Amino acid sequence: MTARTRFDAPLAAWFDRQGWSPAPFQREAWRRYRKGESGLLVTPTGSGKTLAALGGPLLEALAEGDKAATRTRRKAATTARTRLLWITPLRALANDSVRALREPIAALGLDWTVAMRTGDASSRDKRLARQGRADALVITPESLALLLSYPDTRAQLSGLRVVVVDEWHELLGNKRGVLLQLCLARLRGWSPDARIWGLSATLGNLEQARDVLLPHVGDAPILHAAKPRSLTVQTLLPEGGERFPWAGHVGLSQVQRVTAQLDAARTTLLFANTRSQAELWHRALSSVWLDDPAKLALHHGSLDPKLRAAVEQGLRDGSVRCVVATSSLDLGVDFPAVDQVIQLGSPKGMARLLQRAGRARHRPGEAGHVVCVPTHALELAEYAAVREALADGEIEARPPPTLSLDVLAQHCVTLALGGGFDADALRDEVRGTHAFAALTDAQWNAVLAFVVQGGEALQHYPEFLRVVRDEDGLYRVHDRRIALRHRLSIGTITSDGALQVKLMRGGTLGSVEESFLARLRPRDRFQFAGRTLELVRLQDMTAYVRIAGKPNGIVPRWQGGRMPMSTALGARVAKVLSGPRQGPELHALGPLLALQERLSALPSPGTLLAEFAKTREGWHLFVYPFAGRLVHEGLGALLALRWSRLAPNTFAFAVNDYGVAITARSDTSMDVDTLRALLSPDGLLDDLQAGANVGELERRQFRDIARVAGLLPPSLPGRAVRSMRQLQASSGLLYDVLQQHDPGHLLLQQASREVFEAQLDVRALADVLARCHAQRIVLQRPKSLTPLSFPLWAEFMRGAHSSEDWRTRVQRAAERLERRHG
Repeated sequence: MTARTRFDAPLAAWFDRQGWSPAPFQREAWRRYRKGESGLLVTPTGSGKTLAALGGPLLEALAEGDKAATRTRRKAATTARTRLLWITPLRALANDSVRALREPIAALGLDWTVAMRTGDASSRDKRLARQGRADALVITPESLALLLSYPDTRAQLSGLRVVVVDEWHELLGNKRGVLLQLCLARLRGWSPDARIWGLSATLGNLEQARDVLLPHVGDAPILHAAKPRSLTVQTLLPEGGERFPWAGHVGLSQVQRVTAQLDAARTTLLFANTRSQAELWHRALSSVWLDDPAKLALHHGSLDPKLRAAVEQGLRDGSVRCVVATSSLDLGVDFPAVDQVIQLGSPKGMARLLQRAGRARHRPGEAGHVVCVPTHALELAEYAAVREALADGEIEARPPPTLSLDVLAQHCVTLALGGGFDADALRDEVRGTHAFAALTDAQWNAVLAFVVQGGEALQHYPEFLRVVRDEDGLYRVHDRRIALRHRLSIGTITSDGALQVKLMRGGTLGSVEESFLARLRPRDRFQFAGRTLELVRLQDMTAYVRIAGKPNGIVPRWQGGRMPMSTALGARVAKVLSGPRQGPELHALGPLLALQERLSALPSPGTLLAEFAKTREGWHLFVYPFAGRLVHEGLGALLALRWSRLAPNTFAFAVNDYGVAITARSDTSMDVDTLRALLSPDGLLDDLQAGANVGELERRQFRDIARVAGLLPPSLPGRAVRSMRQLQASSGLLYDVLQQHDPGHLLLQQASREVFEAQLDVRALADVLARCHAQRIVLQRPKSLTPLSFPLWAEFMRGAHSSEDWRTRVQRAAERLERRHG
C-alpha cells in the first residue's frame, strides 16, 4: 500500500463497496484536514463535497481507535462528546445533512450519535444537543447562537475537533453570516485547535469569502473540484408565426408548452422567483394536469414545515413528479431522482441559475441542464446573457456586511446569558472577525451602554436594562424574563407580520402576511398552499379557513417578492442587445430589436441610451443604465429631485431592471446637456437625503434593526401575539423618542447607514452615475413608446389610480402599439 493511500484506506474501501472512486479534491481535503489545516472547499452541487468535508474527521476517529474511545468516554462522562459541528443555513438542508452523515459513519463502524438542532428538530435531538451528548451535531446559525446562551455549553463543546459550514455562500452576504462569524470566534476561543472548513458554490469573491470565514488563518487553502460541472441552458421559444407580444406578459400562456416539457421527464423542479408566482403556476398546471393530482406539489417558505417535508420526501422516493418551488429548494438538498429543472422567468443572476440547475441530475459526473421559460419577451435577452456569462466563467460576488451593531448587541446579551463576559476580552475577540475588524472603542462602548441601559434616552425604562456588570467585572443577565425573551428572539431573520392559516377541521397550512389578510372579509376566497381557500374568520393572529367550493381566488403578495437583477447580469444584457443576433434567443427577439432600432436606438458600448416621449400621462424621460432595480430606485429618486429643481413641475418615477422612467405632469423639455447635469455624481449623498424620502426609509429599516438588537422582544408564551401594526407602532414610537432625545444612538446611525449601503446601494449608484456621466449620451425622441420604454411605462401605470384592472390596461396598450407598428 502506498503512502498516498495508506491514511485513507478504510474510507477508500467503503467507496469501493459503493462502486465509487474518491475524487482527487476529496483526497486532498482529507489530507489537509489530517495535517490540521482549515480551508474553503468550492465544488458544484452533486460532486461529493459532503464526503470531502466529512472524510477527514472520520479517518481521524478511526485512527484514534474511536470505537473503544467512545465507549470509554460514555462510561466516564456525558459531556464533551461533540466533536463535529455541521452548520447549515436551511432546516430542510439539515434533515438531508443528517442522513448524509449517518450513512458513512454507520458503514465505517463508528459508534457516533448524530443529532440535529434546528427549529424542526425532535425533542430527543434537542435534548442531545442541549446536553452535549451528540458526537456529530447538525445545526443552524441561530440554534448555535442559542446554545451559546447556556453556561454549560463551553464544557460540552470542549472536545470539538471540526466545524463545517455548509453552503457558506448563502450566509456570506447577510447578517446571518455576521452572527455566525461571532459564534465561530467564540468557538475558536474555546477550542483553538478545532479546524473550520467552509463548503461553497462558486463566487465572484472566493478569496474574500475564505478570509471572512477564516480571519485567523493566513492564506488558507481554497480547494476546487478538478472539473467544473458542465451546464446547458435551453429556452422555450415561440413557434414560428406565433404571436409573441413585444411588450411582455407571455407568462401563463406558456402553460401548455411547459406541460409538454414536464411530460418528457420523470421528475421536475419548476423554479419560480416569488411565492406568488409559484402559487399562480401551481394553480395553472393543476388545471391541465392529467396525472395523479398528488404528484404535482408546491414548495415555498411560507408553507407549514410538515407540508414542505412531505414534498421533499416525495422527491426522494419518486412519488412526486413535479414540484413548483421558490428559493426554498435552491440549496444543496440532495434529490438524485430529479431529472429536470425549469426556470420560470429570468433568474436575475448567474449564480442563482447555476445553483438551481444543480438540483437536477444531482449525481457526481453528470452534466447540468436547465430549461428557461420567458414570462416576457425581453427575458430572452437575459437568458442569452446568462449563457454567455457562464461560458466565460463570470459569476456575481456577494459582499459581506460589516459593523452590524444590532447583531453585536444581540451577541453580547447571548454571552451575558451564557456565563457572562469580560468587556475587554470580548472586544478583542469580536475584532478578530471580518465583520468587526474596524470596530472602534467608541462603537464598542456604545454597544455596552445599549445592552446595559438601552442608551441615554431609554435608561429609565426597566425593560431595556438587560445586562448587569457584576462585582467581579463580568457582564451577566439575571432577570429570567429577559433571558426567556432573548432566547425566543435570537437570530437575524426578520419578516413582515404573518398570520397562521389553519383549516377549520384542523391542520396548519402555513402563514400569509397580515397586510394581505387584513383586506379580506369573511367568505372571500384566496389561493394558498395549492388550494383555493375561503376565509371564515380572523382570530388571535390566526386566519381560519375552509376549502372553497369554487376554484378561483386571489393570490397573496409577499413584501420584497421582486428579485432584482444583478448589476453584472445587467451589463451582460446591454452587451447582447447591442451585439450580433446570434443564438436562438436573440434570433427570436430579432423583430423586437429591429423595431426598437427603427423607433429609437439600441444600447451600444460606450453610450447611454435615453428616450424622451409624450403620452396622455405626461412627458417621460427614459434612461437605460442596465444596472438592476435596486440601483435604479436610488437613481429615479435622484433624477426626479434634480429635475424638479430646474423648473416647477410634478414628477413621479418608476423603475425596472433595465432603466428608470421620470414622468413630468406639465409641459417640459430635455436635452443632452441637461441630462448629463442630472447624472452628475457630485452631491450624491446630499441629494439622496433630500430626494429619496430617506427619513421614512430609515424608520422602516429601524424596525428590523430594533428587532435584531432586542428592542422589540417577542411576546412571551401564553401571551397574545402582537400584530404587525402593534410592532410598527412600537418601533415608530422608539424611533421618534430616540430621534428627539438621543439622535446619536447607535441603532439610528446603523439604520441610516443600511439605507444608503443596502437599500439605495450608494456605492453602486455612484459608480453608475460616474459611468453614465462619462459616456456619450444618445437622447432619442420617439413618436411612441418603444419596446424598451413600454415596460417602464407599465410600471408607472401600476401606481396610477384607475377603476380598471392594471393588467387589462397594459395588455390593451400593448396590443394597440403592436398593431400600430405591425
